[in-house]
Amino acid sequence: MSPRVPTNLRLLRGDPGKGKSPMPKDEPQPRIPELVPDPPPMLEGYAAEEWSRVATELHRLRLLTVVDINALAAYCDSYRIWREATELIRQQKNLGAPMRGMVWENEDNGKISKHPLMGIAREAAQDMLRFANEFGLSPCARARISSGPYGETRKVDKFDGLIPS
Repeated sequence: MSPRVPTNLRLLRGDPGKGKSPMPKDEPQPRIPELVPDPPPMLEGYAAEEWSRVATELHRLRLLTVVDINALAAYCDSYRIWREATELIRQQKNLGAPMRGMVWENEDNGKISKHPLMGIAREAAQDMLRFANEFGLSPCARARISSGPYGETRKVDKFDGLIPS
């Protein structure tokens, strides 16, 4: 059984079931904040930067509610861990660490093994992608989006782009 998809996300994606599964009429609708929420205080550095980038767009699409803040924070922190781990691997290679590609040689016994930071980066990337799918942030999830919020489609006219916004 696949997880239920929130109505807002189903509306953005269109109706792939062609009405076989009706839209729920009594689904709870958490409050959408008037402004893009500030990042939670525990997010710093790369995580806070990612929050600013992603939260703005999710808010514009009306997909970020007050109850989604912790899930988005977890996504942003997974992004931070992934980015820091990959940067540390690159730094160690540049500093001459005994690495060959993504493996390293143990200086004590000479055995070759996967660099420990590779596992950290991989796990953080998996977490990040799982959270991204929840918010429709991955390329696959985005490809399923067929229109604007609540099924609105924006009409383009000959005057678009003439007046800067």
